[in-house]
Amino acid sequence: MSIWLFRAGSHGEYENKFLQDNRVYLTWDDLNVNLNKFIKKENLYTYLVKKYDLEKEKTAINWASQIYPIAHRMAIGDWVVLPSKLNRTIHFGKIIGDYQYNPKLENPYYHYRDVEWFSLDVPRDRFEQDILYSLGAFMTVCKIHKNNAEERIKEMYKNNWHIEYKPIPDRIEDTEAEGIPDLEEYIEDRISEHIIRKFKGHKMEMLIEEILKAKGFTTYRSPEGSDQGVDILAAANTLGFGAPKICVQVKTTDSPVDRPTMDQLVGTMSNFNADYGLLISWSGFKNSVLKEIPKQFFRVRLWDSSKIIEQLFETYDLLSDDIKADIPLKKIWMLNTED
Repeated sequence: MSIWLFRAGSHGEYENKFLQDNRVYLTWDDLNVNLNKFIKKENLYTYLVKKYDLEKEKTAINWASQIYPIAHRMAIGDWVVLPSKLNRTIHFGKIIGDYQYNPKLENPYYHYRDVEWFSLDVPRDRFEQDILYSLGAFMTVCKIHKNNAEERIKEMYKNNWHIEYKPIPDRIEDTEAEGIPDLEEYIEDRISEHIIRKFKGHKMEMLIEEILKAKGFTTYRSPEGSDQGVDILAAANTLGFGAPKICVQVKTTDSPVDRPTMDQLVGTMSNFNADYGLLISWSGFKNSVLKEIPKQFFRVRLWDSSKIIEQLFETYDLLSDDIKADIPLKKIWMLNTED
């Protein structure tokens, strides 16, 4: 059994379609040709050079290595892993159908494999760093195999996606076959691991309160163990009598939050005469919550660990010295060579 990494767009724009259709698509723009006609990868390489007018040989080789497997390498029973860009979670499925090409479908959904999604919304923080490093590859499609990843992921699945410990590997193998990793994602994973180790449970409420204060809110944080359905109350201006008035609920469980937690927050907002609600879940949100985003757009905001880290970056200079000591960060300028 092989494990294949799929990307559902650079910003997760195809993710919901992957999950709703029970498929993985090769979302390669304007690739309207049946890949079965390319028996050898070299033939696909030649086609790509001509169709996309590619000048660099390395680009054509890289593209062919990502496109070819969906028709000629993947097998029924292989697993697919889909790291979410909408949530700091990972989805897992099993290939249950042969390669299909349908030119009648909308671009870029011509190529697909049917998939049975068997584990959705598995929190990223449960995985060891070297596996996350492989899952951070920039490539749209690639095989995950370094550092015995297949066996280790299968063992996690048998143990309900938990591991007994998270050892630091002696070395991380060369990941060239899996593509260059997304450095921003790698850095975020490291910061995330550090924060949840320092701010698990009630301490996360302290961090969120610090961020809200840095954004200009006056806050009230409930004593530990008696939150009455709300962890933090926040309101604008110095005395806290201004608008907006916000109810904040903070969860640091190792599972994504489900719909009833959101419903509870909405009810709590009425009890406290709040204008808005902020639901925070370090491990992200299940699909039942994400589907409610349009209905609750004008009332509720969702923060997962990725959004918390984003807010941390924005307000870091205004945070207390104690928080900075617990989360020591520094800015690093890098040359942007993506273009």
